[in-house]
Amino acid sequence: MRPRSLFLVLVLALLAVFAALNWAVFTAPTSLNLLVAQIEAPLGLIMLAVTAVLSAIYFLFVLWLETAALLEYRRHARDLSTQRQLAESAEASRYAELRRVLEAELAALRALPAEAAAGVIARLGEAEGKLRADLEKSTNSLAAYLGEIEDQLTRRGQASGPPPAAG
Repeated sequence: MRPRSLFLVLVLALLAVFAALNWAVFTAPTSLNLLVAQIEAPLGLIMLAVTAVLSAIYFLFVLWLETAALLEYRRHARDLSTQRQLAESAEASRYAELRRVLEAELAALRALPAEAAAGVIARLGEAEGKLRADLEKSTNSLAAYLGEIEDQLTRRGQASGPPPAAG
């Protein structure tokens, strides 16, 4: 329980004890002026009821804020999952395109004479190594960006705190 909520519960408990110890005074009728009329009513009970209503409004407001934060966190998590799936599918399509290009190049190499093919294969091997290195860098960058976004969302979710316990 958060400190401010714990403090509020403690204050309400002390108020309840105070009211119980002074119940006779709380229920004693008093002359009250309502600007337009004067009535006889127990002032202590009226003030106790006002405190109870304000406390209930506060708790409902806190519950509403926590629920809104939880729903926002879930929406962000869902968006993050969608973006991750898009990134993974884009990367898979790049791999498929790379495979298609490499297969086309290898087919063209098989059609070349043996001497020309050896030089081309060596250059192709170098190009493939560079391409793999570039692809690895791109993959690492993308993973780092997604990790950073996920960390930020996790920190925001932790900053708003866990949802209040039911019951």
